[in-house]
Amino acid sequence: MTRPPTAAQRHVIEAADPVTGRLKGTEAQLAALVKRGLAFRHPRPPRDHFLTPAGHRLRETPGASDDAGAPEPSAPAASGVFAARIGGEEGPEAGPARLREVRGAWQGLLELRRMTRPDGATDLPCAWERTHLVQAAALALEAAGHRPAGAEGGGYRVRPTPQPEAVAVHEPDPGALRACAAALEKAGWQAGEHTEPRTGSRYVLASPRRV
Repeated sequence: MTRPPTAAQRHVIEAADPVTGRLKGTEAQLAALVKRGLAFRHPRPPRDHFLTPAGHRLRETPGASDDAGAPEPSAPAASGVFAARIGGEEGPEAGPARLREVRGAWQGLLELRRMTRPDGATDLPCAWERTHLVQAAALALEAAGHRPAGAEGGGYRVRPTPQPEAVAVHEPDPGALRACAAALEKAGWQAGEHTEPRTGSRYVLASPRRV
């Protein structure tokens, strides 16, 4: 298990820019945060350091247990620190704390997109999203304000499909289903409505755009 950050490293995390996650600290502190998966160094000059989604989550959870460990830096939305809601999970209704978590995770994912694109653009999904399709699509939906399905049944559900690089989004309300498709397209996905042959129900098939 990765050692928790020291008090000095926690101070660096808590002092990060609230929007971009840009960090200031000594080279040793920043390198240690990168090693723990809580920060990354931007590949282009001035090569500043930024919080990963795990770092954002740690900063925005006062009193979070340091011995929980840090996830791998390449897994922003499927780590033990933040979990995208794919629909159907049990849990409390969305509140201010959850909204902060989602916002921090989404901003971290945009930073991952930025640092892996030569032009620094954030309009297309990154490699992590292509290997964690369900979690990435769910994060995009929740970050856009859509509600995951709960015990009562309403809301979206994101599920894997046999097709490569494609997920299915189910939402019982037709208007909400179309809104989910629009949100995914805005987040850099290709999305189109289809009909399930056996049940006649409508769903959205979505995959990350490459260009």
